[in-house]
Amino acid sequence: MESTKYLLSLFLILSFTIFLSAQQPGIINTYNRPSTSLNGYWKYIVDPYENGFYNYRLEAFENQKDPGKNAFFTNSKPDNPSELIEYNFDLSDSLQVPGDWNTQEEKLFYYEGSLWYKKSFDYELEEPSNRLFVHFGASNYQSDVYLNGKKLGRHIGGFTPFSYEITKLLNARDNFLIVKVDNKRIKEGVPTLNTDWWNYGGITREVKLIETPSTFINDYFLYLNPQDPTRIQGFVQLKGKQLANQAIDVGIPALSVTLPLITNNEGYAKVDISVQQIRYWSIEDPFLHEVVISSGKDKIKEQIGFRTITTQGSKILLNGSPVFLKGISIHEEKPFKGGRGNSEEDANQLLSWAREMGCNFVRLAHYPHNEHIVRMADQMGLLVWEENPVYWTISWDNPDTYANAARQLRELISRDKNRASVIIWSMANETPASDARTEFLTNLSLLARDMDPSRLISAALEQGRYNNDPLIRTIDDPFASVVDILSFNQYIGWYDGLPDKLDQIKWRIAQEKPVLISEFGAGAKYGLHGDKLTRWTEEYQEFLYEETIKMLGTIPQLQGMSPWILVDFRSPRRVLPGIQDGWNRKGLISEEGKRKKAFYTLQKYYQSKD
Repeated sequence: MESTKYLLSLFLILSFTIFLSAQQPGIINTYNRPSTSLNGYWKYIVDPYENGFYNYRLEAFENQKDPGKNAFFTNSKPDNPSELIEYNFDLSDSLQVPGDWNTQEEKLFYYEGSLWYKKSFDYELEEPSNRLFVHFGASNYQSDVYLNGKKLGRHIGGFTPFSYEITKLLNARDNFLIVKVDNKRIKEGVPTLNTDWWNYGGITREVKLIETPSTFINDYFLYLNPQDPTRIQGFVQLKGKQLANQAIDVGIPALSVTLPLITNNEGYAKVDISVQQIRYWSIEDPFLHEVVISSGKDKIKEQIGFRTITTQGSKILLNGSPVFLKGISIHEEKPFKGGRGNSEEDANQLLSWAREMGCNFVRLAHYPHNEHIVRMADQMGLLVWEENPVYWTISWDNPDTYANAARQLRELISRDKNRASVIIWSMANETPASDARTEFLTNLSLLARDMDPSRLISAALEQGRYNNDPLIRTIDDPFASVVDILSFNQYIGWYDGLPDKLDQIKWRIAQEKPVLISEFGAGAKYGLHGDKLTRWTEEYQEFLYEETIKMLGTIPQLQGMSPWILVDFRSPRRVLPGIQDGWNRKGLISEEGKRKKAFYTLQKYYQSKD
């Protein structure tokens, strides 16, 4: 019965994957392609009642035969002084893209709702047969995209990329791209209504135009076989009208590899290369091979590190050797300035702080971060946990909610599957156990394993009492049987007693799997000092870290940790005047870049693990 249920779930996931692939209107793997940036100032209109989307009977303009000029996406102007049109993008204010609207305009700081963006541009194709795509790194949360008054599509999810082909709608002059972004939290959403981070609205990552030949390289995946590290496997996928029997060349100069391939009828070609004496990507030597993929008029140069990540009993093995994950959790906040981080400079600062602390691992919580940070981790030799935003309590029984979560996971894996630094796909954070929830997460895991057999699966679970003993802790979550790495959050000494309770706690973890403590921590305001049992002082946070590290050291399967969190971050849940003031204070660094005492406690511990 269980095997039948498993096969049925697998069938549903594979069918859903095929469906999503068929619905993908855009282009995958855009980072290294030549592009034209649409970043900069965009005109905007705040629309809390969505008057630019619906008429007064709440009927969507775009579903009507004649939407009329008052539909904002038409970008209309009066033909004469008597005509009534109640908006004008050209006379409106501007916002910087990429960027959240909350920290750019004081009046929008707490705003949750719809806001319209408009950008005008000129563009001429280099060759008449070429194709043009508009690509968004991310936009939070629901984005309706129009070009020259025509709907391109709707994307749901605030942290993953999406794109649309615009070739047939393109004008040589005076194109106008309009995007309605709605960041209202909804119960059926992923994440759902309740989170512990700021719900930044807007087009938060880069927007660019990408021109390709009529048939182009849309997707590729190259990885070391975890069971046979002498073989590079994967695929190349073309997109276009001419897909069958197309020639593809895959070259890896450092390995003297030149592999000719021929596509099947769907434009797909399997990669399987035998290699010897490969220079592995590692923490100590984050070597990236140049990979050149060409087909017809299209060529992509990519930088890919080759490594294996596996488990053996309670050990995590990087290239076959045990590794202890010396980590920290990170939110995607812009250092010093606040707001949603989005630039290479933001990524470099956050990862540089992590390295200064002695980390070899970062947990990117609680949603996919921007592509800059994982590519920079590739270069720095930092291992990465990436997380789908299935957070706290999701609508587990809602098929649309599952479809949303699966789509976001698929978009994340599609973007980052070639990044050597990424070793863990996390399915969720702190989700209460139930049959519906376990099935939901298990199906996501099946999807992830189907798309990517080269990485590990985990989730940030919760710990519980062993035989109801308050001083003996265990993990009895049924999803623990699915994951490769047993990760869990625990806040003994902060939400559960005081730090002096930590030396009384014992652990009984039955699963013979690597244990990773995905979160622990305490709040402290930088510069506030006092007794080590006085809340919010640096001394309290420091004491909790000292005692937690000792306690966790008694877990035999312990293979790493990622305490909560690198830097203080904004959260509307955190309202204590004079202490929080809208910030979660569990950071080891303040929002102004000042290191708290516990920073050095963790740094000393990680140095001892070298």
